[in-house]
Amino acid sequence: MSEQEARRAGAQVLIVEDEPDHAEVMAEALRRPGHVCTIVGGVSAAMGELEGGSFDVIVTDLRMPESGGEHGASPDGADAGLIVLEAARRLQPNAETIMVTAHGDVATARAAFKHGAFDFIEKPLELEVFRSLVNRAAENVLLRYESGDLSGLVQHDGFEGIIAGSESMRRILRTVRTVAGSTIPVLVTGESGTGKELIARAVHENSKRRGARYAVFNCAGQSESLLEDQLFGHVKGAYTGAEKDREGVFEYASGGTLFLDEIGDMPVSMQAKLLRVLESGEVVRLGSNEPRKIDVRFVSATNRELREMIGQGAFREDLFFRINGSHVHLPPLRERRDDIPRIVRHAIGRFSAQMASDTPPPPISDTAMLRLTSYAWPGNVRQLLNVTQNMVIAAIGESENPSRARIEVRHIPPEVLASEIDDGSEGLSGSLAGSSLEQLEKRAIRETLQMTGGNREQTAKLLGIGERTLYRKLKEYGLR
Repeated sequence: MSEQEARRAGAQVLIVEDEPDHAEVMAEALRRPGHVCTIVGGVSAAMGELEGGSFDVIVTDLRMPESGGEHGASPDGADAGLIVLEAARRLQPNAETIMVTAHGDVATARAAFKHGAFDFIEKPLELEVFRSLVNRAAENVLLRYESGDLSGLVQHDGFEGIIAGSESMRRILRTVRTVAGSTIPVLVTGESGTGKELIARAVHENSKRRGARYAVFNCAGQSESLLEDQLFGHVKGAYTGAEKDREGVFEYASGGTLFLDEIGDMPVSMQAKLLRVLESGEVVRLGSNEPRKIDVRFVSATNRELREMIGQGAFREDLFFRINGSHVHLPPLRERRDDIPRIVRHAIGRFSAQMASDTPPPPISDTAMLRLTSYAWPGNVRQLLNVTQNMVIAAIGESENPSRARIEVRHIPPEVLASEIDDGSEGLSGSLAGSSLEQLEKRAIRETLQMTGGNREQTAKLLGIGERTLYRKLKEYGLR
């Protein structure tokens, strides 16, 4: 497989076809170069996948009689494919769509271009032509991604730095866009390193306040007196050393957005004072009795479980209700592994440009990428970016010609390489005692397939067996 072919292989493909045998033939033709295929038999099933999944290419038959009447299709299913295309354009805007049609429907298929179709192909399919067409569609998605135009890799439009290819992250960004235009308080939760501050800034940059100030304040590790001074300010003489009036961050951010990070670490007594400010829209500086009006869009974040803290008396329930106008929870990186390759490639480009702007970003081998994808990333995106930066430095530094540098497994830090495959469940790292060899083999194949996103070529390579052997084992164990 050429470098170009390798880069465009592995696309997520949805096949909408009411004839199971025909659908399986199409899927088999696409699985050989490494594409991951999902097959559905009608409009309703397609809608479910389009709403809940994430796809690069969508292949749909034009006529699906068994889908007659579904979601507004004609009773004979003659326009079922057009319904799918329209839904794909709305629900999967970054994907390319391909229409499959009989010879007599070519005129209708041409009309599919009005629905945003990438191309169409006539039955009976020539599998090489079909495979080439899907490869070109997948490559088109990849090229848009690499050029920064793909909204799945959000770098512009108020979402700078956020990689959102997975459906969970796209759903989060849709929520951010929805709430940004309002003044509703936003609470962002998630483990350390998941990108909570990026989401907070995205709320500001997509709001009507984007031309005003955006202030960030971290509540962790500060005493109550220092917190009160920093948040609300003081007047001259309020305490020893207060030689002049000073505004707090609430006043500083008035008219704009204030982001309070690690709000779960705020002392309970200080939480009461914060609640009064949020409810009244006024602050009183230390040493003063005069309230000052403020107009602040409030966003807060924490990596702690606030509901548990409420039960323990460590966080005020009334403050929780006040800050939780809209809740955005960022999943840990191990729960959105399909974003890891996107983040890595983006980071490689950014870090290599910082080192040598005239040197192209070094490519990363499939095996190295798989090892990164299989790691649990306890430090989430922050840790992944740090590791990627070190890999870029190591790869370029050891190469006599930086333009030919390539990131390999040996450039991955030992603590990442030494880890077991971890998908958040017991997985292969759990106890194997008492398991039969057949159970172990089935388990290894299933979890490696999951790690590679269903890519059988890469799965066989990691397991050290041939593709034919893997195919036989899949049938034997009933795995897909």
